Parts: sequence; structure tokens; C-alpha cells
Amino acid sequence: MNSKKTATEDRYRAPALDKGLDILELLSSQANGLTRAEIVKAMGRGPSEIYRMLERLVARNYVSRSIEGDRYTLTMKLFMLGSQHPPLRRLVARALPLMDLFARKTQQSVHLVAPERGHAIVIAQASSPANWEFRLRTGAQLDLLTTGSGQTLLAFQSPERRNETLAIWGSADQARHLAGMESALEDVRSKGYRIGESLQLVGVRDISVPVFAPSGDALAVLTCPYFQRLDTENVADVETALASLQAVAEKLSII
Repeated sequence: MNSKKTATEDRYRAPALDKGLDILELLSSQANGLTRAEIVKAMGRGPSEIYRMLERLVARNYVSRSIEGDRYTLTMKLFMLGSQHPPLRRLVARALPLMDLFARKTQQSVHLVAPERGHAIVIAQASSPANWEFRLRTGAQLDLLTTGSGQTLLAFQSPERRNETLAIWGSADQARHLAGMESALEDVRSKGYRIGESLQLVGVRDISVPVFAPSGDALAVLTCPYFQRLDTENVADVETALASLQAVAEKLSII
């Protein structure tokens, strides 16, 4: 049985594919990435063949090269391919009932966003049962620098993910903008959430909390676009809405 299995495996070998998968699997366990020399040593292969494979993985955006050019890390492409795959669908499936409950309890809408290629994408949304609400449509693309959700994602990115985002942007203006926001992002990190006036609409306060991946990075962000109601007192205040949103995020975090 074992000899037949080995013969079958040998018959259908694809050495180039194996090398690429080996590199991806190796980098997946390295939070700070690896240099090309470290990858060559770990894999026991020739420098030239590793270099060619790395260049193809970078070109296809599965792997990113550091700004200095000497270190390689995984991008989010495999994760985003998973947006059509059970893990992200499971996150949305788990999130929606909790988001619906939040919306009913607070009389406010809420949306869930995930990072994607230097932006944030709304992957789920729950509407307030009240007559009045503000909400974002599922699939909307948000700017990381100018939205509460985006800034919260940035605040809870590891340095490696931050460098990856900067590399994707490839813009000196955006890099300067991000550098100028560092004290604000540090405040978000220290509090564990962000509350601030909407950067798009007058009268709306964004309440954003991170959903954590096992790595400690923000896997996603929950945002409630909170606005004050004058026609009823049966609406949660900002502090109550924040506590409820944090409870939802805690249940969704994978830690």
C-alpha cells in the first residue's frame, strides 16, 4: 500500500509548485518574515531557484518584499481568496446574528469590515429596526486613512502588515499621512477601540472595535455609525453601545 502511494505521488509530482507551496508554508510561520538567505537555508535549495520562485510569488502578490528589499513576508492575498471560502463565510455567519442582536438592543446599525489590498471592505451589515439609520452596503470599499474602520485596522496592524500596506499604496503622500496619524493610532491601541466624529458625515460618531486573529492583528473591525436620536429615549447611549460592540468583537475574535 505504501509503495503504491509513493509511486502515485512520484508520478504526479510538480516540483515548481512544490517549491512555491514550501515557501508559502515556511513564511506562514514567520511573524517577521525571512530574508532570501534564510529561506534558502531553511529549504536546503539553490539560491537561484529560490530567487526565481520568490520573484514569481511577489509578482502574483502572494509574498511581499520589504521596503528595504531584503525580507519577504506573506501578503493578505491567501486570506482574501478565503473570502470565497468557508473561513470568512464562517466569520460572517457567526457575526450576523450577533450584529442583528446588537442593532435591536442599541437601535443603531453596525457593519463588519476586513482588510483587502490597502483598503477595507464591508463584508457584513446589520440594520437598526428604527425608522432612521445610517448604514453602509455590503461590498463597499473604504479608505484606511479617512474612515473610523480603516484607522482602527491600521492601529492594530503589526509592523509587518503596516509595511505591506505601505508597499501596496506606493505613495509618499499616504505614507506621510499615516506617519502623521501615529499618535492617534497609538491612542486607539491603548484604549482598545476608537470613538470619533465621522470623517464623511456631520452628526455621526463612529464607534469601532477590532476583531482579533490569533496573530494579534485585527482580522476585522466592527463599526457602529452612532447618531443621537431626538424622537425617543429608547436608544442606547455611546458608552452602552461601545460595551455591546466590544462584547460582540470578543465573541468573534480568534485568540
